[in-house]
Amino acid sequence: MDTINLKETLTLAREETAKVIIGQQDVVEKALIAIVTGNHALIEGVPGVAKTLLVRTLAHVLGCDFARIQFTPDLMPADITGTNVFNFQRNEFSLIRGPIFTSFLLADEINRAPAKTQSALLQAMQERVVTIDRETHPLPSSFTVFATQNPIEYEGTYPLPEAQKDRFMLKISMPPPARADELALAQRTLTDDAPEALLARGAVRPVIREQDLDVLKRQLAAILIREELIGYLVDLVRATRQHESILVGAGPRATQALIMASRAAAALAGRDFVTPDDVKAMAPPVLEHRLILRPEFEIEGLTVSEVIQQILQTIPVPR
Repeated sequence: MDTINLKETLTLAREETAKVIIGQQDVVEKALIAIVTGNHALIEGVPGVAKTLLVRTLAHVLGCDFARIQFTPDLMPADITGTNVFNFQRNEFSLIRGPIFTSFLLADEINRAPAKTQSALLQAMQERVVTIDRETHPLPSSFTVFATQNPIEYEGTYPLPEAQKDRFMLKISMPPPARADELALAQRTLTDDAPEALLARGAVRPVIREQDLDVLKRQLAAILIREELIGYLVDLVRATRQHESILVGAGPRATQALIMASRAAAALAGRDFVTPDDVKAMAPPVLEHRLILRPEFEIEGLTVSEVIQQILQTIPVPR
């Protein structure tokens, strides 16, 4: 169905999602960027800011299946992937599929599960397949993981290993809504137009079918990015490995992520070419979770976000 237009579809998806998710336009756009580029996102926000509702709404709008896993310290890898169970009637093993067999997966509070369980997602995120008892099972091409973290409560959690954080294209910070948005939410809660009610009664319409997501991904290749801009982008990522305050910089996967994210950001803006502003806008969410500061700078109160801004001001922008 190549008549589907990338820019029009993204605009419609934003409009439909906005019926449920009040405010948070930047968050919605970044989530759409992860989806249309075929990548995964790490969402960070305090409880109650509608992280689950965001992913559930996007799944509905884009015609995809949705599943949620609440990560806990006692969660086992088989609870995610599924397992083979012997069927006595048929005298054979039958696969009981876990919640990972879906299109959009919300991994809620992923840092509450131990590393062994977290790693059960790695193969699925990278290869979109799941191996159970040495047998490989494919996942949908639209398989997308949205993992959430609580930025405040770290007691009893297991920090994500660097290899797994690098699998996430973007880190999306989801702050509490502005007063006007929260007031609108409060007023709608008293009516039939409460966000959850709108989604439940079908007031939000799907804008495409799941199989059409592959068409959108192919159309990203038509977004032009100049050679000088690619050089600028590469210099930004390389600067993270040379900055005095950074212990571990971003790797080549971050370069690829920044190129794809910049292209998708241009499409969201209704353009068929990438500008330096697209690269600058996407650099923080692409790089922030991939960088580790040196302890002496962290003690002084320096943040990763501040370092990224320093790098953006240092690297000359191509004309």
